[in-house]
Amino acid sequence: MTDRATKELAVLYRISQAMLHRQAVSSLLQEVLDILENEIGLSHGALSLRKPDSDIFVIEASRGLTPEEMQRGQYRMGEGITGMVAQSGQPEIVPDVSTDPRFLNRTRARTGKKNAFICTPIIHNGVVVGTISTDRPTSTEEDLRGDLDFLVLVGNLLAAAVAAMSESIAERDSLLAENERLRRQLGNRYQPSNLVGNSRLMRQVYDQIVQVANSAATVLIRGESGTGKELVARALHFGSARRPNPFISVNCAALPETLIESELFGHEKGAFTGAQQQRKGRFELANGGTLFLDEIGDISPAVQVRLLRVLQERVIDRVGGDTPIAVNVRIVAATNRNLEAAIKEDRFREDLYYRLNVFPIYLPPLRERKSDILLLAEYFLKKHCEVYGKSIKRISTTAINMMMAYHWPGNVRELENCIERAVLTSTDEVIHGYSLPPSLQTSEATHTAVLPDEGANFQTLMEIYEREILVDALKKHRGNAAAAARFLQTTSRILNYRIRQLGIEPRAFR
Repeated sequence: MTDRATKELAVLYRISQAMLHRQAVSSLLQEVLDILENEIGLSHGALSLRKPDSDIFVIEASRGLTPEEMQRGQYRMGEGITGMVAQSGQPEIVPDVSTDPRFLNRTRARTGKKNAFICTPIIHNGVVVGTISTDRPTSTEEDLRGDLDFLVLVGNLLAAAVAAMSESIAERDSLLAENERLRRQLGNRYQPSNLVGNSRLMRQVYDQIVQVANSAATVLIRGESGTGKELVARALHFGSARRPNPFISVNCAALPETLIESELFGHEKGAFTGAQQQRKGRFELANGGTLFLDEIGDISPAVQVRLLRVLQERVIDRVGGDTPIAVNVRIVAATNRNLEAAIKEDRFREDLYYRLNVFPIYLPPLRERKSDILLLAEYFLKKHCEVYGKSIKRISTTAINMMMAYHWPGNVRELENCIERAVLTSTDEVIHGYSLPPSLQTSEATHTAVLPDEGANFQTLMEIYEREILVDALKKHRGNAAAAARFLQTTSRILNYRIRQLGIEPRAFR
């Protein structure tokens, strides 16, 4: 074997090792270009990727190019040497870039330099997903051909990794475009932090808010307790032309039946015992703005009749008064009750139901949007760390698994309470599984047997704690048991024995 072949084989081995140990594709590509320059002498290496849904190739990794030069290095299909290679799928050699008119020098990094330029396509599943190019000092045709053949091998070796990076960029660009579309639709009409979640069901809620926010239509928000119905009501108000005017919230279930009429419609002086002065009701206070009637399914039949009149005629009568008062109020109602069943049982007026249900919005329970649990947990973690002045960096794998397995009967409100409790009880920079409330401490979530009536014994508690330490170490080292053993300052034999004893699967963390 010649010296050149031996060196090239050693370089290919180094690249393959880098592919095994580098998790981030961008840093892998940068390391490959470094190896090519330092070991083979191929300088100014550049790897270009095809932009999603276009015929434009842009530099994603380079050696010897500034960020400005990389930004200039864009080529359309068939444009310049890079574009020609991308179009034909065939590698190309330019013996002297200073004399070849096809070389466009978009990066302007080679002005006045006499170098050879080699470019080869990166093909994955029959499609050109990128190109890899390098410079080298002008040499014989045989040497340049040898460099080209070697670069083709490197491109073939990297094809899968480059394709994965291209897909990742396409997904990122798609998400950015979707976020920009939503931002244009929603504008500054309400704070994005009001609602957290990116699941399909929540995106449907966002679309519905956009559709109805700037109208005068009455909205009925349905959903279980704790799902965030008032946040949706506020989003509707601040997304409308009424946002400079009041947003008044009334919890109908919290008001006694004897007071709810006075609270909603106001009263005149002397209307009843204790009415020592005239008082405006919530409808008058919300004039020009939005009135949010929470728990609307709990109001009495008498109040339902008066509310129906307001919705029909947009006028109210204070308790004890006889002068109609016109009001310009947008009604947003919410309930966790089954109104249809209440209508059948004559507990809720059917005509009022149809007046309220002009534009229904269903807010899903947390168990139906589990992909949002981690987003919400991180949001509440940041919020309560700021409130209590604590610095907690992350949520452990065990805690995440417990939250994902739990059914959350209290929905988002319960999740926030759990995170607040965990922030208060945490003694380090991590939210552990044992930091969460007892309601989440199930045998399935903690991988422990059902505890006896007298409680957990010492051995059980130690295994729970040991399991969490091992899982955190394996997660940190992406399932590499040997690296986890070094991190925990023990031997691989001991660590693997405990992993088997506790039923942990390291491959799950790769």
